[in-house]
Amino acid sequence: MTATASPPPTTSRGDAPLLSVRELRVTFTRRGEKPFKAVDGVSFDVRPGQTVGLVGESGCGKSVTSLAIMGLLPKRGNTVEGEASFEGVNLLTLDEKAKRERRGRDIAMIFQDPLSSLNPVVPVGLQVTEVLERHRGMSRKAARPVARDLLKKVGIPDPDRRLKDYPHQMSGGMRQRALIAMAVACAPRLLIADEPTTALDVTIQAQILALLKEPVQDTGTALVMITHDLGVVAGLCDEVNVLYAGRIVERGERHELFADPRHPYTNGLLASIPRLDAPRGERLTPIPGSVAYNLPWDNACAFAPRCSQPVDACVHTTPALDETGRRSLRCHNPVR
Repeated sequence: MTATASPPPTTSRGDAPLLSVRELRVTFTRRGEKPFKAVDGVSFDVRPGQTVGLVGESGCGKSVTSLAIMGLLPKRGNTVEGEASFEGVNLLTLDEKAKRERRGRDIAMIFQDPLSSLNPVVPVGLQVTEVLERHRGMSRKAARPVARDLLKKVGIPDPDRRLKDYPHQMSGGMRQRALIAMAVACAPRLLIADEPTTALDVTIQAQILALLKEPVQDTGTALVMITHDLGVVAGLCDEVNVLYAGRIVERGERHELFADPRHPYTNGLLASIPRLDAPRGERLTPIPGSVAYNLPWDNACAFAPRCSQPVDACVHTTPALDETGRRSLRCHNPVR
C-alpha cells in the first residue's frame, strides 16, 4: 500500500507559509525503460524568515525537488505532479512567461556549480546588471553602480575591477559570491540554495553560509537549503527534512532531530560524521551500500536493504509518515 502524506506540522512561527509544497512527484521516463520516480510525494512548508533544509545523499531527490519548484526541469521526458504554492499561486501550473517573471524577482536559486551556472563569455558585472535591468526596470547605466555595491556586499574585493572579469578569472569562492549577488539583487522573497558550499574549503564555506543568513535575518527572506552536509544544516537550518529515495523519512526541528534521530537513515548520517569530542581512534560507522541499493516504496521501505535494524514489515509494507506532535517519521522500527 502507498501512504498518503498529510500536511506538515505547523511550526512555532505564526506566519502563513510562503511556499507550501504538497505531494510533489517527479517521474522520469525513457523509451524502453521503466518510469523512475525521483520525487515521490514530498510535502513541506517554508515560512518568511525560516530556513528549511532538504538533506540526504546524492540521488535522494533533493535537487530534482528544487528544479521542479523552479520550473527548470527539461520539458520532455518527465512528469511533474502535485502542488508548489507560492503566496497562494501554484508554480507548477504557470506558463513559461509567468515562471520567468517570478524567477529572479520573487524566487531565486543558487546552483551547486557556479562555473557552469555563469555565462563563460559574458563579464560577471554584465550578468548582474542584466538581472537588475530585467526585474527592476533599471537602465544599464543605473544598474552598474548597484551591481558594484552588490559585489562589495558579498565580499568580493575590488568590485570595480571584478565587474569586468569573466567567470574563469575568479576563484571558486568568488564565483559563488557572484551567484549570490545575482540571486539577492532583487530581494527575492524565497531563496533556494542547492549545495552552495560544495567543493569550497571550510573557511570559504563559513563565509558563504554567513552571506546566506543575511537576507533571512535582515529582510525575512525564506531559505530552502539543499545539502548532503549535516554540518551545514547544524549551523543554518530551523527545520530539517531528511529525504531518501524521493520521500521524506524524517522531519523535525534542528536541535531535536540532531539530539534524538529516530530514523535509522538519519541516525546513520549523523554517525558517519567525524566528531571533535569523540575518543581518539574511534571508528566511524558509515551506512553500507549506496542510495541505488533500495526497494520500491510501493510495497516496502526503500531503506530496508541498508538498514541496521530491519524487521519483517520493512520488506513487505510501505511505512506511513507518522506526524504525531512536532516530529514526522516514516519507519516501522525507529531507533529509539
